[in-house]
Amino acid sequence: MAHTLCYARDMTTDLQMLVWTALLALLLPAVYAVGRLSRPGGVAWGFGNRDTPLAASPWVDRAVRAHANLVENLPPFIALVVVAHLTGRADDTTALGATIFFWARVAHALVYTAGVVYLRTAAFAVSLVGEGMILSRLLG
Repeated sequence: MAHTLCYARDMTTDLQMLVWTALLALLLPAVYAVGRLSRPGGVAWGFGNRDTPLAASPWVDRAVRAHANLVENLPPFIALVVVAHLTGRADDTTALGATIFFWARVAHALVYTAGVVYLRTAAFAVSLVGEGMILSRLLG
């Protein structure tokens, strides 16, 4: 059986944005790990059972929540992108929607970690617009 390699240039924009969003979800813990591990006792806490909470800077807790929010919103995005791809409905609109979703999630992670409350909500809303664009092509 022959196997072919799939390169980014062979993927639709929708699938590329899905991969980039997955990478964002994988890398965000590194952001708050730096904050946790730099605390006194943070390394021991990180390698331990974490039975007690570690006091961390507010930005660390916000980064944790930003990551959790991305993880909560990732399954619907995955479903929309995969269904659009499998049904042949992926087009310029779904590509733009997926791109908007990804960049809005990057912005969300940055402004949430920085503690910018109104921009955080705006970035989240923009990510929903991106998903809505994909959904419109699936239902239309």
